[in-house]
Amino acid sequence: MAVFEDKRNLETIPVGSLGIIPLEGCKELGQKVDSYLVKWREERENEHKESLAFSGYMRPSYILQAKVPRFGSGEAKGLILESVRGTDLYLMVDVCNYSLTYSMCGYENHMSPDDHYQDLKRIIAAVGGKARRITVIMPFLYESRQHKRTARESLDCAMALQELTSMGVDNIITFDAHDPRVQNAIPLHGFETIQPAYQFIKGLLKNVKGLSIDADHMMVISPDEGGMGRAIYLANVLGLDMGMFYKRRDYTKVVNGRNPIVAHEFLGSSVDGKDVIIVDDMISSGESVLEVAANLKSRNANRIFIFASFGLFTNGLDRFDKAYEEGTITRVLTTNLIYQSPELLSKEWYINCDMSKYIAYIIDTLNHDTSISDLLIPNERIQNIVNRYKMGELN
Repeated sequence: MAVFEDKRNLETIPVGSLGIIPLEGCKELGQKVDSYLVKWREERENEHKESLAFSGYMRPSYILQAKVPRFGSGEAKGLILESVRGTDLYLMVDVCNYSLTYSMCGYENHMSPDDHYQDLKRIIAAVGGKARRITVIMPFLYESRQHKRTARESLDCAMALQELTSMGVDNIITFDAHDPRVQNAIPLHGFETIQPAYQFIKGLLKNVKGLSIDADHMMVISPDEGGMGRAIYLANVLGLDMGMFYKRRDYTKVVNGRNPIVAHEFLGSSVDGKDVIIVDDMISSGESVLEVAANLKSRNANRIFIFASFGLFTNGLDRFDKAYEEGTITRVLTTNLIYQSPELLSKEWYINCDMSKYIAYIIDTLNHDTSISDLLIPNERIQNIVNRYKMGELN
């Protein structure tokens, strides 16, 4: 298992010269990924390193310079400042980075997911078909919450996927897609949705002491029926019991684009005295997950840990501060796949799970045209780190 903690042994010929273009909203994550790739490739032993096929294999950076300047009207254009001919190109975009702004007719606009998505298309258009292969790494899948039609409404996520592939994108890599079945919109192209389960467990075990990881002392809970798959996987790998809540909604009215939740009903065995992991794909306002946590506390649950791939915190952090002070929640773990505010990073209840090394593994492996199956199914790594925790090796 040391291969995952150090570097992968890749001896196949790369698809093409590696190039990464992190868009402005994903710069920090892109730079971390780049630093791993530079380090690994300097250290990697390969007898063919000097051959023509490995030309440009070791470089001080794999990030290609690109920008999206805007006109005073708010319109923009994509600009690539280096050659991309024949490259195996990886474009990284964070559609949730609301911290970026641009000027439009003298007004300051915060960038929306639509703006980030348009900028991605501009960069793809600037490539002009000259790259050997284009892979889009979009951790939060654009419009993934609008993935199915239940009335006379748009299918935004499917349309976006088809648009990207029609522009020449070969593969799309995302994390914890709201509904992976949206890939049916592009059945002849590569689509991977990756679960950060290992990173969550690693983050929890490295930051929290005194955990007993067995069915008598810990449980995994899904806050709704849609997230059952995540909870079942985590419970099975860790050997824990699981439970779930289902949302009872008022279908006679619509508030903020959805039917309001009347109550969360619990299905599962007793949580009395047990530590509980609530696992979900995202925290939006946080209302649902905090209601679930309060419900579990009323059932005499012990410590409550919340795992969510994406911490949007659209209504701010105040209600999480209050829940922490009242003892309703113990820790919240989300990833750096999307923008994290400095305020969030400073919170005592927050644990940041860094995904840059994992993304670097994926890019490095795909560039060598090698299988990433072992990266997508982290069972062994999870067992390994749990055993190390039990033996006291992580302290």
